[in-house]
Amino acid sequence: MATTAVPTTESRKSPTTETAQPVEREVDVPTQNDWSTPQAMAIPKEGYFKLEKGRYGAIYPRTPSNYGFSVIAKVKPGREQAVRDYGKTIEAAVKGAPNVLAPLKLHYLRWVLFDVGSGLHFMYQGIFDTDFDKYIEDAVALFNATGVTTVFTNLEGWPEDWRTNNPAVIGFFREHQAPSFLEYGEYPYVTADEIKKALKLKETFSGMLDLMQ
Repeated sequence: MATTAVPTTESRKSPTTETAQPVEREVDVPTQNDWSTPQAMAIPKEGYFKLEKGRYGAIYPRTPSNYGFSVIAKVKPGREQAVRDYGKTIEAAVKGAPNVLAPLKLHYLRWVLFDVGSGLHFMYQGIFDTDFDKYIEDAVALFNATGVTTVFTNLEGWPEDWRTNNPAVIGFFREHQAPSFLEYGEYPYVTADEIKKALKLKETFSGMLDLMQ
């Protein structure tokens, strides 16, 4: 692992100005290993090891399970069924056109509805191969191209002008993002395309072996 100085949320007061100053500490930043060695990554509560600014804010790191997020937001009153119905909309869209979500470079999606006493909440978990902000930009472009709306219109705080206001959409995702503090990959850093190519190669070899028998 590489060691680097990372800003933290701790602060040190200057003896003259009493102004909070960032404190840097040495941490081990995990590096990418080969796919054959399972890897786990513990992530600081900020969601990153080193603060690097992208187009819209901090850049979140690629982990052994690749890029991803868990977005949690409150459902608007009376919209639970609309959220559940949208799951059926996605199911039908993928059944009709299996590659409809291909631009998002997804591995998996998981949607959850839950209420822990403060109202119904929706959790959107995704693992994908693009960076955080590009995924959101691509998602907005995809929904605009297909004419299909998004499940997020049923959530509190979602911008009304989401089709034309990428910064507002990304702001919503960043505000409601719950960074993970541990991620694990049985085959770390492998992309969805690499997995599909490997399975296609396996299928081809299996066919060749069958012909040789």
